[in-house]
Amino acid sequence: MDPVIVVGAGPVGLALALALARREVRVVLLDETPADGPSAEERPARTAVLRPETAAALERLGCPLEGGARWAGWRTVRRRAVVTQVPFGSPERHGKPDEDTEGTERPEPVREPSPLHLPQHVLTRELRAALALEDRVRVVPGGRLDALRQDAAGITAHTTGDKGGHWRGSYLVGCDGARSTVRKLLGARFPGRTAVERYAVAALRAELPWPGEAVLHRSPPRGSEVTARPLPGGVWRLDWLLPPGGELVTPDALLTLVRDSLTTWCGDVPPYELLDTGVHAVHHRLTRRMRTGRAFLAGDAAHLLGALGTQGLDEGLQDAGNLAWKLALAWHHGASEALLDSYQTERRGAIVARLRAADRALPAVRGTGGWHTARRTLVPGATRGHDGLLMDGHLGRGVLGAPPVYARTPLAPASPPAGSVGVGTAPGALVEDVPVTTPDGSVVGLRDRLGEDLLVVLVAPGTGVWERRHWLGAGLMPRLAAAVGALPMRAELLVAEGYPGADAHTVLVVRPDGHLVAALSGVRAAELYACADAVRGGAAAPRAFGEESPEGSGSPDVSEDAGSSEDSGGYEDDAPGDAEGNARHTDEPDGAPSEATANR
Repeated sequence: MDPVIVVGAGPVGLALALALARREVRVVLLDETPADGPSAEERPARTAVLRPETAAALERLGCPLEGGARWAGWRTVRRRAVVTQVPFGSPERHGKPDEDTEGTERPEPVREPSPLHLPQHVLTRELRAALALEDRVRVVPGGRLDALRQDAAGITAHTTGDKGGHWRGSYLVGCDGARSTVRKLLGARFPGRTAVERYAVAALRAELPWPGEAVLHRSPPRGSEVTARPLPGGVWRLDWLLPPGGELVTPDALLTLVRDSLTTWCGDVPPYELLDTGVHAVHHRLTRRMRTGRAFLAGDAAHLLGALGTQGLDEGLQDAGNLAWKLALAWHHGASEALLDSYQTERRGAIVARLRAADRALPAVRGTGGWHTARRTLVPGATRGHDGLLMDGHLGRGVLGAPPVYARTPLAPASPPAGSVGVGTAPGALVEDVPVTTPDGSVVGLRDRLGEDLLVVLVAPGTGVWERRHWLGAGLMPRLAAAVGALPMRAELLVAEGYPGADAHTVLVVRPDGHLVAALSGVRAAELYACADAVRGGAAAPRAFGEESPEGSGSPDVSEDAGSSEDSGGYEDDAPGDAEGNARHTDEPDGAPSEATANR
């Protein structure tokens, strides 16, 4: 089987290549950077904030992420008053009581885990280090893609430069950024809105009054709205919201922002070391299709977002996680069109929902003058609601930031299987990280087993107090083990003492990327088989090249509307600007490339 070609060696391309290699798929990674060229530019003000789930997924791939900071908490300040405080716990203790509260009458409530904040060049470096240990990945530096050709058996890419030539692959994924060459060669349009928000950014080393806490300061006494987010080594990244209009931000103006904020927080300007500065515009764009035959788009090549604190790079890494297991299944066993089309259905749908939520919130949160000002003053709770929306965007939760729920995925039975029961996780949502017992008897977190196989989890209270040899051959286990062994894709059987909202003998079916397929009452072999068959998209059925798939998204002459839905909102050809009238619609990026992914 020809390797999968990944175009672009940014964080998304590196993460995808690493995920494929861990699934024993050969990869050719086309990197425009020359072999003797500089490594990733070290820009302390160019950072990424990753959801706890996304950071954990990278760590499972062997990327340690040691160069990032986890926050002690979050606080929202309005004028001079703290209006919201959120303390964070460690990722290891998520879902478990803190050790120092066990056995007490009133244990502390479980704290949500912190996002991970790290410079993008650190993330890139750590991904490259992990990838260097994989012998299934060939990194080809110094070549610029200029042509693609697909046929019934694969896809051929041509590059120019010192390492130019033809590269043959089974599939190709464009992770080559906002000005994606892959997207342009595929003819996939990229409509959206330009300059939805603009920010001035600075990275500085200083002692601020909230060690380790991230801060959103709205309506400060001096200067404009600003966020301060800690990085390792006493470094902070500060982002100031700029007024619409695109006026030039001079170095003196940026220094004034720095001094105004430091004076507001510290009473005077404390000693500080300015490490990096910049200005970036947030664009909202979404490609009309993320799959064209054997070629796919991921990350900034497929979408741009970042308003109201949302995290574009995190979404790109979600693309990589969604696509990797599907391409691995296709590479090893063949794939149906439903499996390959599901990438576009799921990920494009998730981005549409994120963009629509931001578009709906922007007029209220950022609107100025007229009714917007009156509502902020007169409607009870309106301002607090805006503060909460911004906090959710920054923390990766709520409508602006929570992990996606693939409720309309084609990789699930058309109707709920017989014996379906409700649990604390909705079908299509990410499962909770409960302790499970593996086939070898070890106890790990459920999410630690994600990545390769379908997971079948039996909820069996009391198994933890018995030796594994006693319950392995008793009760439901023999019948369930036989049913799992007969599934049409490789699966792993796990046992959990409990799961939120699940009764004893509930069987959970979990996709390789951790999204729940179904929860069944007891052992139901036929329903289990139907769930597994749906997850693999049905049996692989090769079709003639150019023959249109049922959804129309698999062929290279795909309709421009493929993958769009009734929820696609303004990310079509006739998209208007935002409600303030300062964001304009265009079909391709212009000016400087967006740093929304890198900086948000």
